[in-house]
Amino acid sequence: MKKVIGLTGGIACGKTTVSNILKKLGAFIIDADKISREVVKKGSPALREIASEFGDNYLLTNGELNRKKMGELVFSDSEALTKLNKITHPKIVAKIQNEIKWSKENSNYHVIIVDAALLIENNLTELVDEVWLVTASEHIQINRIMKRDSITEQEAKLRIDSQMTVEEKRKFACNIIDNSASLERLNKIVKSLWQEFK
Repeated sequence: MKKVIGLTGGIACGKTTVSNILKKLGAFIIDADKISREVVKKGSPALREIASEFGDNYLLTNGELNRKKMGELVFSDSEALTKLNKITHPKIVAKIQNEIKWSKENSNYHVIIVDAALLIENNLTELVDEVWLVTASEHIQINRIMKRDSITEQEAKLRIDSQMTVEEKRKFACNIIDNSASLERLNKIVKSLWQEFK
């Protein structure tokens, strides 16, 4: 029986790092972020809908989505975020469903990981058997975001505040992976959880 695990976590908690560890251990990874980029690629129906809804000024001169500009809008305007999700969400879900189906039918992987930052918010929990939540202290999150995105502390905090709280996410999680310490410690935690599937 193949197990489908939803891997999620707050911004800059280290979810991608956990996903990479699981990939090395032998899990099949479905990257929701990668899929969300694919559905809005140049010439896609979703990108045409976005341009129609928000205006052509949210496109770059080469016809691709201006991610920075769109990000600035949706992080500060919840109504705009709702509109964007309404366009992209059904297409992302359909693609994830197809990848889960393909992996179950055609691959030898016994663990399928759906790596999705908004797994809970977008009701993707219905597609998985259990949820693993990656957490880190807010102080660590803020520092990581500032360093990664070259933004101010205030902007970093705004991004954290735009997401569902960790306390809310905990209610959905079967396993909580704390990534406030070293990479070595994180490896140990993930490998320990992986033992259940051997």
